[in-house]
Amino acid sequence: MEEINPWKTLQSDVKYDNNWIRVTEHQVINPTGGKGIYGEVHFKNLAIGILPLDEDYNTWLVGQYRYPIKAYSWEIPEGGGPFHEVPLDSARRELLEETGMSAQNWKEILRLHLSNSVSDELSIVYVATGLIKGIAMPEETEELMLKKLPFEAAYQMVLNGEITDSISVAAILKAKIMMQNGQL
Repeated sequence: MEEINPWKTLQSDVKYDNNWIRVTEHQVINPTGGKGIYGEVHFKNLAIGILPLDEDYNTWLVGQYRYPIKAYSWEIPEGGGPFHEVPLDSARRELLEETGMSAQNWKEILRLHLSNSVSDELSIVYVATGLIKGIAMPEETEELMLKKLPFEAAYQMVLNGEITDSISVAAILKAKIMMQNGQL
């Protein structure tokens, strides 16, 4: 099957725009020929995730209340990376901000679109090793808790549904497979 765009855009109107996202409503002809609307959320930064691993395969999770889901969430360190910035530089900054750590070794393990039916948000995930401890410097809007635990415990949290953040779930599952294959 050819990879062509079966959608036709008739008109587009920006409904909301801020420093992080833009929401656009598109008047469209859908793939079956019917008229309709399609809402699209454009993200103005990359989503960056970091799975820190020490030499004993411990990792760190960041806990915080997530307003959109009205719940507390345990996640790998994550944040936004401006498009004009090298993604690895964003990852280094986010790891330092949220955990106080820097890392000597970095490996990109995953790229994923987080909700491609409504948004264009792209995430890049790294594993950071050779960790050096320092002082966390969260952003003023962040109230974070930091938890050190064995990687296997984080993996179990994913399997038990205790970690539901998509970047974290994907990163931990991918890292587990890589560990089983001797790639981490």
